[in-house]
Amino acid sequence: MIRLRLRRAAILLVPLMLLAAASAAEASKYVSIKGAKGPGPSVYDKVFVEKHGPKRADTVLVLIPGTGGGAGSVAPIARDLSKGIEDLQVWGFDRRGQAFEDTSGFVAGDPAAAADYYLNFRYDGVTAAEAPFVADWGFATEMNDLHEVIEKAARGGRQVILGGHSRGASSVVAYAAWDFKQDGPGYEDIEGMVLIDGGLAAFGSQDFSLGQAQARLAEIRAGDVFNDPLGAGIPEAGPIFAELAALTALKAPDAASTLQDNPLVAAAGLSPPYEVTNEGLLGYLFDKTYSPLGSSLQIRAGDFAPGDPRPWASAENTPIEDFAAAFGREPANATEWYYPTRMVLDTSAANALGRTPAAKFLDLRLFHAKRIDIPLYAFQTELTEGGVLKGARMVIDGSKIKRSKLVDASATTSHLDPVLAPRSTNRFTKTVTPFLEAILSKADR
Repeated sequence: MIRLRLRRAAILLVPLMLLAAASAAEASKYVSIKGAKGPGPSVYDKVFVEKHGPKRADTVLVLIPGTGGGAGSVAPIARDLSKGIEDLQVWGFDRRGQAFEDTSGFVAGDPAAAADYYLNFRYDGVTAAEAPFVADWGFATEMNDLHEVIEKAARGGRQVILGGHSRGASSVVAYAAWDFKQDGPGYEDIEGMVLIDGGLAAFGSQDFSLGQAQARLAEIRAGDVFNDPLGAGIPEAGPIFAELAALTALKAPDAASTLQDNPLVAAAGLSPPYEVTNEGLLGYLFDKTYSPLGSSLQIRAGDFAPGDPRPWASAENTPIEDFAAAFGREPANATEWYYPTRMVLDTSAANALGRTPAAKFLDLRLFHAKRIDIPLYAFQTELTEGGVLKGARMVIDGSKIKRSKLVDASATTSHLDPVLAPRSTNRFTKTVTPFLEAILSKADR
């Protein structure tokens, strides 16, 4: 079943890639890159990147999405940074698990057809029993895949900066500290780190024990392979619904929402208590004021306006129209339907930034944290109550980093705002630009 879906996805992807490349509005290209040899069938030894900006740029910023995030979730800032900073190309990174997704129901861009396909379970899903090897798709697999991507980005003598959002920022720090055996430490591959509301030591405790690691790995290998954000036993349900809600808001923003009346949506507790438009439903789901989802999925988008059904009035940081455009697109969608729980476990064990018993048990090659000597930028929203900057300072104090920029936007910014908000309201874009330009000036010397 999985191989058939891969073949169909590949056939569908070719014309979509051509359309995306031809679109002046997108000015991007989505391609696959050969990854490292990893657990499971070799057909999955590949990852994907969405390239934004000039092909002949001398510097590439590679951006890693967070938990359950896809390259589309960082596409808005990737476009803004590649347009606003001369001689910079930005690559949004999609992990190998994107190959599992049956996105064929979204290809035509028809919300009604997509709702029928997904809400009536006509699509091909993937279960833990079909892909038990994903239990070993943790930091080691991601680090080795990123190593291949960075090596490709660096061809022709280009310099590479590594950035990430949320848990993707944890992967940035892990990469810098990682030992690639004969290829040496990861920090030697990159010229700087950009941590967007995340990073090792930013989430949770640094006291993750060997016993906890052993117990959690046993649970994962027993079948708890994929992250399940809605707790519905269907890991792809949340990501699919987010894309479906965004697509309906993108195509028919002012129409009365039909999704809110769907029994599956109501059963998940995602229906507003009043009739709303398609944009209204999207705002209800993700805006900080109303969201029934966790704070890691929130933006500051505005509020409802008067009417029946209630429409949405964009304000604050991220216009709901921008959110719909980012989450309602193919290819390079904004979510990762099948995010490995092993990634969450490895992050927990890596938070101490060293060779703890838990890190050794999980074979996390974090040998070089003390030797990292490249510039670091970190951006804090309200999510971790200061944990991001605390973690960044821990990295700086325990390394040879001499230049850093730490930005506290916790009073005005929610977790998804820095990757989705336009330049005019995005403090991240404004503050990271001079940091990146300083690194680019090094390439010009």
